[in-house]
Amino acid sequence: MTPVPTGRLAPTADGHDLTLTRTFRAPIDDVWASVTEPERTARWFGPWEGDAAPGRTVKARLSFEEGAPWCDLRIEACEPPRRLVVSLSDEAGDWHLELRLSASGGTTELQLIHHLKDAQGIGEIGPGWEYYLDLLRAAHEGTDKPDFDDYYPAQRDYFAALAALAG
Repeated sequence: MTPVPTGRLAPTADGHDLTLTRTFRAPIDDVWASVTEPERTARWFGPWEGDAAPGRTVKARLSFEEGAPWCDLRIEACEPPRRLVVSLSDEAGDWHLELRLSASGGTTELQLIHHLKDAQGIGEIGPGWEYYLDLLRAAHEGTDKPDFDDYYPAQRDYFAALAALAG
């Protein structure tokens, strides 16, 4: 089955927000653990190590990237189990990411928000986040991991069109 892109792009005072959403049939605390506990993040994003707290930096290993690099991940805000804001810099640029979780009727909605200075490169960025969120879903549900080739370049045009509309 070909994954359908879900990302939305909205202008902000500082640039644009790329928002992707997934819903889980699970309590909010369980989904929070999937995005914050190193043994669980290792299943879909990569492991991390260090003393995690707002204002501190941990080392994270991007397991599903070429060369599986380690990077410094700064925790900007952590409000369990509803909000996590992190930033990192690597050869691809500066990344400012926010996770927002909300619960209702036995489900948890997770929003990943990538705060962008501009929409340049979104044709590559968007499919990557779709893939990572589907990796999270697979890890959480115990299903097979998706194949990145189903996301990129297949979803590139969808995200490039969002950037074109944003101007």
